[in-house]
Amino acid sequence: MTSNSGIRIPNRLPLLLTHEGVLLPGSTMRISVDTARNMQLVKSRLLKGTSLKSTIIGVIPNTRDPDHETEDLPTLHSIGTAGLAVQVVGSNWPKPHYTLLITGLCRFRVVQLLKDQPFPVGEVEQLDKPEQYTSTDAADADAAGAGGELGELSQRFYQAAVQLVGMLDMSVPVVAKLRRLLDSLPRETLPDVLAAMIRTSNQEKLQVLDAVGLEERFKKTLPLLKRQIDGLKLLQKARKPRLDDDKKVLTVRRGGAFPGRQFSLEEEGEDEDGDDMALLERKVKAANMSEPALRVCLKELKRLKKMPQSMPEYALTRNYLDLMVELPWSKSTTDCLDIRAARILLDNDHYAMEKLKRRVLEYLAVRQLKKTLKGPILCFVGPPGVGKTSVGRSIARTLGREFHRIALGGVCDQSDIRGHRRTYVGSMPGRIINGLKTVGMNNPVFLLDEVDKLGKSLQGDPAAALLEVLDPEQNHSFTDHYLNVAFDLSQVLFIATANTTATIPPALLDRMEVLQVPGYTQEEKVEIAHRHLIPHQLEQHGLTPQQLQIPQDSTQDIISRYTREAGVRSLERKFGAICRAVAVKVAEGHKAAKADTSADTSAPEATAPEREGQGEESLGGSADLALPPEMPIVLDRHALKDILGPPLFEMEVSERLTLPGVAVGLAWTPLGGEIMFVEASRMEGEGQLTLTGQLGDVMKESAQLAISWLRSNAKTYLLTNLAGAADPLEGTDIHLHFPAGAVTKDGPSAGVTMVTCLASLFSGRLVRSDVAMTGEITLRGLVLPVGGIKDKVLAAHRAGLKRVILPKRNEKDLEEVPPHVRAQLDFVAASSLDEVLNAAFDGGFPGAQDPFAHPQMASKL
Repeated sequence: MTSNSGIRIPNRLPLLLTHEGVLLPGSTMRISVDTARNMQLVKSRLLKGTSLKSTIIGVIPNTRDPDHETEDLPTLHSIGTAGLAVQVVGSNWPKPHYTLLITGLCRFRVVQLLKDQPFPVGEVEQLDKPEQYTSTDAADADAAGAGGELGELSQRFYQAAVQLVGMLDMSVPVVAKLRRLLDSLPRETLPDVLAAMIRTSNQEKLQVLDAVGLEERFKKTLPLLKRQIDGLKLLQKARKPRLDDDKKVLTVRRGGAFPGRQFSLEEEGEDEDGDDMALLERKVKAANMSEPALRVCLKELKRLKKMPQSMPEYALTRNYLDLMVELPWSKSTTDCLDIRAARILLDNDHYAMEKLKRRVLEYLAVRQLKKTLKGPILCFVGPPGVGKTSVGRSIARTLGREFHRIALGGVCDQSDIRGHRRTYVGSMPGRIINGLKTVGMNNPVFLLDEVDKLGKSLQGDPAAALLEVLDPEQNHSFTDHYLNVAFDLSQVLFIATANTTATIPPALLDRMEVLQVPGYTQEEKVEIAHRHLIPHQLEQHGLTPQQLQIPQDSTQDIISRYTREAGVRSLERKFGAICRAVAVKVAEGHKAAKADTSADTSAPEATAPEREGQGEESLGGSADLALPPEMPIVLDRHALKDILGPPLFEMEVSERLTLPGVAVGLAWTPLGGEIMFVEASRMEGEGQLTLTGQLGDVMKESAQLAISWLRSNAKTYLLTNLAGAADPLEGTDIHLHFPAGAVTKDGPSAGVTMVTCLASLFSGRLVRSDVAMTGEITLRGLVLPVGGIKDKVLAAHRAGLKRVILPKRNEKDLEEVPPHVRAQLDFVAASSLDEVLNAAFDGGFPGAQDPFAHPQMASKL
């Protein structure tokens, strides 16, 4: 039984009886096996067989009732199809059964039935050659079908097949593939292939199966093909507006043991499993992932092919493979390494912030020299509203990379970073892997916002989970619990933002390069306002510079009298309030200029300086309505008061320092630098010290040090108590108070302020009203360095102070202060408390010039 092509089927074949559907040569069909004989055939031949021949079985249609298994095997249909079992899937629900995926090879005739238990086996005779569907030239196909009526039938059938495929949606890849295959398939194979694709009854397919002669086969199939074409025409005519419904009638899918060759036309509701698996496998191989990841994906894909779609794990595995395919294993953007253009872009986006810009340009320069530079881990630390997040977005634009922001504020579950294991229901990858999937590139700029506000809970510590992400020596093999394979994060540029480093764990802080982002000076805020904030707010509120103008003097008033912050967020909100008020007046002004021109236009037009000098009505009055719509509304001080209300902040330093026992200190907060008043009073008592203002342990110790130092040097500095005794605390109680008692205060920077305040109280002299100070003290009267000098100096500058006393060893930190601020302040670098007292009081302090009769010992601190 050797065919013309050399393919041979065995003389004896196990016979599979099908109750639904007819398998034709060249087609693929799923057959459900649940009868006793067929189940035994699958177990004995298909599950235990190892050779190719053991997977070839005979498929014979059987119209007998499958429920009557006890009866003798009836007479079989004489002609069947030899098929190759491509896939066997077993299941126990709702009852034990197998599902076979079988591809038809050729027709055979049953010569005799050799046995019927435990499954039928028959002696067979091969009737036609197996359909191999190898590529054949069109000329060969014509030669095969040439000759008289058969050649004419072959040509008519081919034209009808082309017409049918042309009525389908050619944008579907499988339909386009089928159209190309019509020219490459041998003509004698077309009747079986097309009969299996179109809508036909089992009886009609049985007639095609029984048509052993090629001419008879063409005659049986051609009417079925024409009927399908006529049905499609009627359907298209009836549902012309609804093109999608046509696709539900006939969709082409690929399947079978010979990819790209076997086709079946089925309703869209049926599963396109074979084609889908092949497409997914191609995607996995084209993803260019790492070798370990590829091995895992191929293993999961192999499991997925054997898994019924009804199993819950099917969807989980499919989602996992889809994610692995979508991850950018090797996709990256090309860095824009033009340093000159990068400098211009950064300067246009942000005013000041020189240290941050310089660090970005350094990264670009090194990247230009060494292409494989790992992405740095930067941490911008500064008060809110100074532009930490927006400068991260500008860095991404400068580099030409994708940008992704991850908000970490309040995150208290380590699975947010590392993902969930796939054993959990509803498991998903962490935010890092999700971000990479979102941007689609493996070298984006990741902004980890508010890294200092991470929480900790029973679900783990996300700050500890970030250690691997933010370690340049480890993140080249970051392992997400969901992926369970390593992913390279070394090319990602991580930028973290924080308001303070105090709440960041030391191990995490050690992995990041901290760049301090201090608050802005008043001059910088004015520049930022006129470059960025005002144009942005005008655009947001539908105004133009021809309708509203804000002079620099008004901007300075808003900054100093209505906002007191390190950043510019409150300032932008104030501009938004101004724009909303002006929008109302502009809208009313258009109507008033057209409807009422008697009262409002009688007053002469006045410019902003004239209105300010003459005290005319501001924006809230009727004078502004007199302006024609094309004239700009100029904001002056009167308009500010009408819109924003009375000033929120006044320069109160001189008013607070009108009595002895008050001094001004400088403090650092996460919101920037602040000035801090220290007040002291005394009354008759037993020498007790009372501290109020929610002070921490460090500040309480500083107060004790200040009292001890003043008592030990009372004679030198001529300090007495209420009764005139040498000990300032004898018969006297001291109360030391830090205003704003609702705010907790702690830190080693208020020692010199306390000493100055108490010295003023004990001596009865006033501290200079334009002096602020910072520094910690020792019991020997030495001044120790502190941190946050730039923020503290800017706070003193904002408050209008003229002299700043700071530790000698902090003099180097003044280089970070802008030059114009340094020029407006008088700095006194003190190494001992006598220098502090001399600078804090007009005319010096008595006894401070020569405090010790013996030479002072050098401190080892």
